[in-house]
Amino acid sequence: MQIIKDKEIINNSWSYIADDDALKTGDISVSVSRWKKDKDILIKHQGKIGIRLRPEDTTGDIADDLGNLQLIELDFPSLADGRLFSHAWLLRGRYHYAGEIRATGHYLPDQVFYLSRVGVNAFSPEKPEDLPVVLASLNDFSVTYQCSIN
Repeated sequence: MQIIKDKEIINNSWSYIADDDALKTGDISVSVSRWKKDKDILIKHQGKIGIRLRPEDTTGDIADDLGNLQLIELDFPSLADGRLFSHAWLLRGRYHYAGEIRATGHYLPDQVFYLSRVGVNAFSPEKPEDLPVVLASLNDFSVTYQCSIN
């Protein structure tokens, strides 16, 4: 599967591992609860490690661990929940996280430009055919009224 990262379409090397699934090799992301439970094992993992944040998670809970993480996935469960916009801003603005922040789940192409303004630099659309639309959405506006986090 392909994703958009830094305004380019690239191949995705990451796999999300559910809480009850066995760990596998390669670049993986896990939930915050699994990170907390299996942190000692995950730090020794062969491959890159990421965390999948949901709206109800707290960025402060992982702030001390950001140096061990190469990916933060923001998992949008519905279109109406904007808390992940705040998570992205906090990761970049307060915690100075420099790794990849990726939007996954249910977000609209109309939200992509604004997500990029708060620090999201990668997008994994639900349908591969949406890649060109999401990529084009990053350039929806040429004039902005507020500062960007990036």
